[in-house]
Amino acid sequence: MNILVDVATLVVVTSVAVVAILVVRRTAPDGSYFHDGDRAAGVFGVLATGFAVLLGFVVFLAFESYDAARTGAEQEALIVSQQVETAQFFPPSASSTLSGQLVCYARSVRGVQWERMQAGTLGEQLNPWATQMFRTLRTVQPQTPTEQSAFDEWLSQRSAREAARSDRIHGAVGVIPSSLWVVLFFTAGLIFVFMLFFADSGERAVVQALLMGTVVSVITAMLLLLNSLNNPFHNGFGGLRPVAMERALKVIHEELDIAGYRETPPCDARGNPRVG
Repeated sequence: MNILVDVATLVVVTSVAVVAILVVRRTAPDGSYFHDGDRAAGVFGVLATGFAVLLGFVVFLAFESYDAARTGAEQEALIVSQQVETAQFFPPSASSTLSGQLVCYARSVRGVQWERMQAGTLGEQLNPWATQMFRTLRTVQPQTPTEQSAFDEWLSQRSAREAARSDRIHGAVGVIPSSLWVVLFFTAGLIFVFMLFFADSGERAVVQALLMGTVVSVITAMLLLLNSLNNPFHNGFGGLRPVAMERALKVIHEELDIAGYRETPPCDARGNPRVG
């Protein structure tokens, strides 16, 4: 989410709510539309408490998904860099091929895959370089104890990498169902309408504006926060970025330099296969 868009939304919604109560205030009776203010306050308390409890639960749910996506991205990056080390203990031909494919896997996550997560078009699509690595792995015939140990370790790391990737992409689709959004906006609308009945022609306009403005601004800010947590992969403020994989790529290049890898990876900087 763009922070400027969020601030503008907050200002517009709050301003509309303030204008609404000031308009209603012009024809409201002295003391508000409620003859029994204590009873009205009790009903409002039920509405506000119900909304707060539901909102708190949903925010917690969305934050868990956000944190799982962040942790998954970090774990995936770490495992990819570890797999580069493991690949160096394979037979030379497989080691070189897998090293290049791991670089492309990391570039793809940082580039094409991340962009698709932001656009919400990734879906269940596999990383194509993971498929290429699996095909390469099937051709490996470990002979020495070192190669056999590396082969077993690679399989273990592959499972952990796929689990971390699953955690990362799970947050891209959001975890809050439409029914919850409907209930949240419906309850927020009820609170807004109920607040209009507190319009009081005998009270100063600034007090009435403050009464409505604070309530609506808090509700709007919480809904905007919830939307941001439910969509963690965005370019704006608070969005997850491929920082972990970018850091892993630097580590990978250092590891490959030490290992003497001098070949050009079979992909461009964004992880797309090279043509020709």
